[in-house]
Amino acid sequence: MGAFEAMRALIIDGYTDEPAGLGVPPYIDVYPRYIAGAIWSFNPHAEIIYMTIDAVRRDLNKLKQISSKCEISILIAGVTVPGKYLGGNPAGLKDVMKLPIYLKSKHTIFCGPAARFGFAKGGGSIAHIPKELNSIYDFVIEGDSEVVIYELLKNNFYGVDLNLIRDSSDSINEYAIRGAKIIQQHPYYPDGLICEIETFRGCPRSITGGCSFCIEPLYGIPDFRSIDGIVKEIEALSFFGAKNFRLGRQPDILIYGSEDYCPSPSIMEKLFSSIRAVASNLKVLHIDNVNPSTIYAHPEESEKVLKIIVKYHTPGDVAALGIESVDEEVIKRNNLKIDPEGAMFAIELINKIGSERGENGLPHLLPGVNFVYGLAGETEKTFERNFEFMREVLNRGLMVRRINLRQVMILPYTRMRSIGSYLVKKHRRLFLEHKNKMRREIDLPMMKRILPEYTVMKDVRTEAIEGNITWARQIGSYPILVGIPRRITLGIFLDVLVLTHGPRSVSAIPIPININLLTMRELKAIPGIGSKRAASIIKNRPFHGIEDIKACLDDPSIVEKLIPFLEFNKI
Repeated sequence: MGAFEAMRALIIDGYTDEPAGLGVPPYIDVYPRYIAGAIWSFNPHAEIIYMTIDAVRRDLNKLKQISSKCEISILIAGVTVPGKYLGGNPAGLKDVMKLPIYLKSKHTIFCGPAARFGFAKGGGSIAHIPKELNSIYDFVIEGDSEVVIYELLKNNFYGVDLNLIRDSSDSINEYAIRGAKIIQQHPYYPDGLICEIETFRGCPRSITGGCSFCIEPLYGIPDFRSIDGIVKEIEALSFFGAKNFRLGRQPDILIYGSEDYCPSPSIMEKLFSSIRAVASNLKVLHIDNVNPSTIYAHPEESEKVLKIIVKYHTPGDVAALGIESVDEEVIKRNNLKIDPEGAMFAIELINKIGSERGENGLPHLLPGVNFVYGLAGETEKTFERNFEFMREVLNRGLMVRRINLRQVMILPYTRMRSIGSYLVKKHRRLFLEHKNKMRREIDLPMMKRILPEYTVMKDVRTEAIEGNITWARQIGSYPILVGIPRRITLGIFLDVLVLTHGPRSVSAIPIPININLLTMRELKAIPGIGSKRAASIIKNRPFHGIEDIKACLDDPSIVEKLIPFLEFNKI
């Protein structure tokens, strides 16, 4: 096939989730964008069709028809950290084994984290790579998919090493820029889509093996993309309509660009200011991973860099801290990166800099905390120590946006492979009890602290309906789930008023509030109303002013806090 002959390619996004990188809607990860860029680099006139795995599942006959007109069909898949998702259902082993029946293109390709690390059934399970993959796909790529796919096209699908990796982080810049326009085919495009951006891969601690369970050290020491490469990619994405970005593909954003891994305020200032300069339609700019040991080892530089992030980002941001455990024995045996004192210091410093509430209703920048269970050295005391640590965080008046409790996923090439799932199975009951206790005694009061009653959350996007509840979230890092007690059109943005709290979510109603139109369910959700007062309100409607409402209530003070959000112009 010549480079400029008619060519059609199909990319199926099975979604990805890795320690440094997320591609489950509303996120689009780098894999489909880089792969599209590789194809367009080889053939600028190629037609590329992008489909999500959810769309594929809904109409397999359509998949057969589309793929039959394609030169290549490419499936991306792989979840290497366990998670729960509202926006999409990642491709699992059944999907990957089933789809080749419907792929009628000349060549079929399977790639992504699952091609390298295999499939697991969730936290606590051991990942494996089915031998059958190589017999049902023409090419199973264990290297960097965009590099291999470009070479396959260039060499007419013959004699290519499927383990090829990029020469350097900057070698993918052209693919990143050329592939930007693929986002226009995503179902969440444009307003609901957030683009995951890679700044570097690799871990400074790879020379000592890194954490026992993590795949990031397998990439070696950090290989930073240039500011120019990152900014030009964001400029291209912005040109094609992207509004929301997360610098999420790196293990520690604070050390970006630093040769000695000490945070560099000047580099960070240039990176973030340059992004702001080219992304004219920017609505969300967030980060993800932060290494707490960087903050502890370099407090002054870290504080300066965190202030720069807050200066240029958008509120509601989360610095996810990989604490993993505060049990000293677990830390030692798994080569974890921070002790309890350092972890608490990092949480305090981020609170100091980012706790001020922003215009969207959320604090600017708060820490997230990751704990991993099933690691070597774990005992019953491990669960107690982790809980007591988080109780101390709560007692100190600090805020944490979310506490991620997960059982380790055991992947090939990591030291956990030799340890196995013994401790996960042994402590399964302990883990569930611990998780429930953490949610009840830490998460719930923490949620009330972060989003007090009658806080206005701006720009929540409706995403799913369950019964009479519409679930919505803001766009960004680890958004808080918002339950609205009525069925609302999906995919629209609303401002809502927080009413009640769960451990991982809040209940809210849209504002302005027309009390003449609220349902019984919505009225009962308002603190202090209850069934009897809700019935009285419904019976005495319509109201023309706040005094009318007060007159029908036995305790008029109940609606005082609602007054700024009420409207009466529609009956």
